Amino acid sequence: MDELIRRLRLKPILTTEMAVASFFANLLALASPLFVTQVLNRYVNYGVNATLATLAAGMVIALALEFGFRQVRIRIARCISAGPDRQAMLASFGVLTKARMAALERIAPGLRREILGGAAAVEGAFNANNLASLFDVPFALLFVFVLFLLSPVLALIALFFMAIVFVSATVGAKAVRLRSRELLGAAATSNTLVNTAVREAETVRSFNAGPFLDEEWQKQSAVTRGLRQWIIGRQGLLQTITRSAAGYMSLFVITFGAVMVVAGDLSIGTLIGANILASRALMPIARLASLIAEFAKAEQSLKLMREFAKLPLEAQGGSAKRQYSGAIELRDLAFVYPGAKGPLFESLDLALAPGEILCVNGANGSGKTTLARLITGILEPVRGHVFVDGLDLRQTAPAWWRRQIVYLPQEPAFLNATLGENLKINNPEVNEDRLNQIIDAAGLRDFLDESDGGFQTPITDNGRHLALGVRRRLALARALATDGKLAVFDEPTEGLDAEGRKAVAAVIKALINGGRAVILMSHDASLLKEADIILDLNVKPSPKITRMTDELRAAVKAAKNRKAAAQ
Repeated sequence: MDELIRRLRLKPILTTEMAVASFFANLLALASPLFVTQVLNRYVNYGVNATLATLAAGMVIALALEFGFRQVRIRIARCISAGPDRQAMLASFGVLTKARMAALERIAPGLRREILGGAAAVEGAFNANNLASLFDVPFALLFVFVLFLLSPVLALIALFFMAIVFVSATVGAKAVRLRSRELLGAAATSNTLVNTAVREAETVRSFNAGPFLDEEWQKQSAVTRGLRQWIIGRQGLLQTITRSAAGYMSLFVITFGAVMVVAGDLSIGTLIGANILASRALMPIARLASLIAEFAKAEQSLKLMREFAKLPLEAQGGSAKRQYSGAIELRDLAFVYPGAKGPLFESLDLALAPGEILCVNGANGSGKTTLARLITGILEPVRGHVFVDGLDLRQTAPAWWRRQIVYLPQEPAFLNATLGENLKINNPEVNEDRLNQIIDAAGLRDFLDESDGGFQTPITDNGRHLALGVRRRLALARALATDGKLAVFDEPTEGLDAEGRKAVAAVIKALINGGRAVILMSHDASLLKEADIILDLNVKPSPKITRMTDELRAAVKAAKNRKAAAQ
């Protein structure tokens, strides 16, 4: 209930108005049992039509006013929940898009989706109708008080059964809360399996992975289904207890009331009115019991969302240079993944000037992509610094820095938006003439001309429907749109045909001629031979750095020629 209290404190005036509206709505709800009591005690006994007309007219007015107050209360409840619901949704998604990658990657993708879905669970639990029901709970005592005025004995009976329902709901809440947390974890695992089956459909079929996934799905479904059935069973038990309590309460009220009627201590009209009052007193408590599972799930979702919100975020501000030359320096750089036996690399010292090419060589898993992510600021080193024109990368504004980079990742992905929107995402000011130049440079002219919508062609499934070569060329075009001073290409020729590799080589040459610094993570010999500096990440833990000279290039070329002649 902490979340409920927090929401009410955020809007004290609206909370007060809602409490007032609830008071008058419940006060007017007393008209129904009192009307029944008065009709049976006065009209039935004396048969005065004017009395019945007056009572009926008063009842009509009371019902209309009660309806009005309840509608006003619903509108107020919506206003109370609207802000926190919107804030929770935006905050969760904001963390997903702004958290530091090193922290975000420690959370499984399936769990991330469950956390985002948790915002909807919280919104559903604290919707206007549920809030209104919660405000009715304290006013249940109002009906008990009126019942006490009619008969203290019957009031005690009502209180007894209300206590049974309330205690059952409280005990059930603790059990459901534990199971709800387990269900969230199980649902996250199920989401991962579903994502694999949907996104990797070709792999599943090509390698006959269907039986394996089916078996895993059956196991996980059994766990998830068991948890859901347990929670549903507990909800059913609470509902059964509530219905039974209502039935037994009515039995005891009628039984004891009948004895008092026979003894002359109570009238029949008062007995029937008292039974209605007891039922109305139990109703809000019964409603609370039925909401117990929703609140338990919302509580667990909120707990996960709060833990998610603690993830460190990327800086939203920082230093920025008016003109960045493209120079970059790595000083005593080191990186190690959590749980790894040793660092990917350490004591890395290197300086790259504008117009120079750095080629990073190394086997798979040696750290090429990690180094690219460090340079782009996606990851942070465990030791050392990255300086850009003498400015520590940690102190720069990430948004500014990523507009200075022509970045081509090894495994490019795209937004589900138009082709043009994807190209302009990091540089919205780029005009269509420049986009056409970029399309030509990346070798995408035929693809664009063959697309029905041109730059308005929609990209779906994050670009996975595109051929690998097209996807990499499109990623190259997106990178060039920033017109940055530092190019970072991770395996730029991977998956490209001869024409594609030729286009990449031409782009690199144009960048160098334009005074850009270029960093290539590549095994491509045709790219390596153009390097000014070669960084070999196969040498551990401190990589080998070789600065190429004309003499060294000549020696390397001669060695290759001798090797070719010997073969």
